[in-house]
Amino acid sequence: MSLVDHLRALDTPSVSDALDALGLSGAVPGLQALGARRRIAGPVVTVQLAYAEDVPPATPGAPKRHLCTAAVAASSPGDVIVVAHPGDRAAGWGGLLTRAAQLRGVEGTLVDGPARDVDESRELGYPVYARTATPVTARGRIAELRWNAPVSFGGVTVRPGDLVLADGSGVVFVPADRADDVVAKACALADREAAMARDLQAGHPVTEVMGRTYEQLAGQGINSDH
Repeated sequence: MSLVDHLRALDTPSVSDALDALGLSGAVPGLQALGARRRIAGPVVTVQLAYAEDVPPATPGAPKRHLCTAAVAASSPGDVIVVAHPGDRAAGWGGLLTRAAQLRGVEGTLVDGPARDVDESRELGYPVYARTATPVTARGRIAELRWNAPVSFGGVTVRPGDLVLADGSGVVFVPADRADDVVAKACALADREAAMARDLQAGHPVTEVMGRTYEQLAGQGINSDH
């Protein structure tokens, strides 16, 4: 299995606990699965959006392009497009982008703000995680500032090529240079919790199973179920 396959086999709580144990940040709560409801994992392609009035005017004569299209066109199968958004004024992702990304084999899209055409994304089976849904277009309101550069997403610095995992509990980013360590730690934690679940099924008291050892499971006294 590849590193991404190992990451996809985990859940975000296990990876969040591993990040905590290693002294790293990366967990972003609050995003909802607005499109297809399935876990996604992969290397990120970043986009930074801004309010239209804050984006410098294009060079005269330069061809215009819609926000996020450069990132979609440059993405490889299995990539995840990560869109840093300035607020809730308008959507940072929509149906035509979903169709184009799906045709490229993109794993899914994360938006730190609103997205639209969510029914279309569901019908196409394409995962879109976002803060909320909106019908409001980005035209005249939101523009692309840059892409394929570091961004701040939910307070976490995300760089192109970092890994991300998203599921029903939220989103976790894994720095590319620590991915091996984080995934290995998360696998160990997941294995331990699976053993504890078996103990519960076997009739062991919860007070015994979730005792002091569990409180120290992540290596820093972090309770991984709360």
